[in-house]
Amino acid sequence: MAKVEKKAPKRAAETPPKEPKTNPKNYVASVGKAFAVLKSFTSEHFELTLSEVAAQADLDRGTAFRLIQTLIELGYLQAVPQSRRFRLGVACLDLGYTVLSHGSLRTIVEPLLRDLVPDVGDAASLGILDGGDVIYLARVGAGLDRHKMDRRPGSRIPAYSAALGHAMLAHLARDEQIRRLDARPRVKLSERTLTDLDALLDRLDLVKRKGHAVSDGENAYGLRTLATPILDAQGLVIAGLSVTVDAMRMDLPTFRDEALPRLMQVTSQVQELAIKSGLSN
Repeated sequence: MAKVEKKAPKRAAETPPKEPKTNPKNYVASVGKAFAVLKSFTSEHFELTLSEVAAQADLDRGTAFRLIQTLIELGYLQAVPQSRRFRLGVACLDLGYTVLSHGSLRTIVEPLLRDLVPDVGDAASLGILDGGDVIYLARVGAGLDRHKMDRRPGSRIPAYSAALGHAMLAHLARDEQIRRLDARPRVKLSERTLTDLDALLDRLDLVKRKGHAVSDGENAYGLRTLATPILDAQGLVIAGLSVTVDAMRMDLPTFRDEALPRLMQVTSQVQELAIKSGLSN
């Protein structure tokens, strides 16, 4: 009798397909399950019950319970007081900080981002692609408090909806663009957000021709963003830079005229330093 295929977990579309294992004997299933538990927690679902973890990680409740208790003992999860929920622990923060703090692009970029804010924009950022998301590695901001947006290092946003994502996606091969755009559900964050695949691919072609991406309220109401890719010596994209301004501060043509030359200059500096230093993200 044919095997009935299990229904994919709720967030399966957000995770890129796993690379084939060259030798199954080298794969430790229990470690994979532990990481599935940790990856169940996101910025949108930062506290989960046992049942929710089990569903997100595609595990039975017993296995999920034992893994949760083990991860609590190790500091990677913690129980939420006076509830039956759990959240990521401080040990995860330590690991993330180690990655984000190593001698890399962040070290080069942060002083240059400060040169852009508040002179030509209200915020400037360095990000990389991770599957269908942009992960922020560095952020300098001033004057955007009213928008209540979390763009701290380590935070992530959907790549399809952001100029920073478009700037990097535009320099990938077409099949890779599609794979990453399909890696998570595409929903409208504003009435201007592009979600149609063909429209997004056309936008990426335009971004590559122009050398920069533009967002005018597509990712968040009242914000305008310009973004550029950082390429390595082989012309492969390794990261992206962006500068954002409150729409009340200036209109899009003025913002483009004033900010784009400075952003391109900083991008050129970062790219040159990265290539000389042999650094990646």
